[in-house]
Amino acid sequence: MKAILLAAGRGTRISRMVKEIPKSTLPVKGIPLIQLTVDMLQRKGIETVVCVGYQQDMIRDALKGYEVTYYFNPFYDVTNSIASLWFARQELKDDCLVINADVFFSDEILKMIVEDEHQAVMMVDKSRRKTGDYFFSTTDNGCIRKYGKDLPLQYRSCEYVGVSKVTRRFMPYFMKRMEELIGASKHGLWWEDTLYSFTNANEHQIYTRDVEGLFWSEIDYFDDYERILNYFASQKENKL
Repeated sequence: MKAILLAAGRGTRISRMVKEIPKSTLPVKGIPLIQLTVDMLQRKGIETVVCVGYQQDMIRDALKGYEVTYYFNPFYDVTNSIASLWFARQELKDDCLVINADVFFSDEILKMIVEDEHQAVMMVDKSRRKTGDYFFSTTDNGCIRKYGKDLPLQYRSCEYVGVSKVTRRFMPYFMKRMEELIGASKHGLWWEDTLYSFTNANEHQIYTRDVEGLFWSEIDYFDDYERILNYFASQKENKL
């Protein structure tokens, strides 16, 4: 299995607080977040690829000494994550995790998605519907039906965690669709829009998997970063 970490974006919503520091390099327990993630992945034997763009040298420095393959998106300031993933398209062959690099998630969540047997699955949190960044409405069997940042509350089933998997069986469909979107100059889309496009036309079911109360946080705002720091502070206190 392979994991592709998307770390090319600028992170404009938090930039006023952290200035020119990429979100994925913010320190957690004194260690850059992306280093924690890569270390967790590689302990499980998962090959790691990182898509870089904004302040790429800082990300490379954070991962110095790790065996990582890099792909650079030179258009990171005018494109979105679909373009960053497209630059790493030659890596999309076997089962592949695609992870937003500014997400903290636990070993337990990684184990859940690795073991999930669906062809395409996106990790979600059913306990977070009122506040969050990106929401799904799902069917009774957990397939995505509606999606969006501004999805009305009555339709929300869960919040997207920022961690997904595309299997080898589904990859040819995924690759073909991504190439079609890039060919149509849709480089301003999120990479996840490739998956959502299959639900729009009822072509393939895109499944979700609930993290079941496990802690995670995607750093969109400084409050999200503080949640991670507070989580580790509480863990330390519980051990005393």
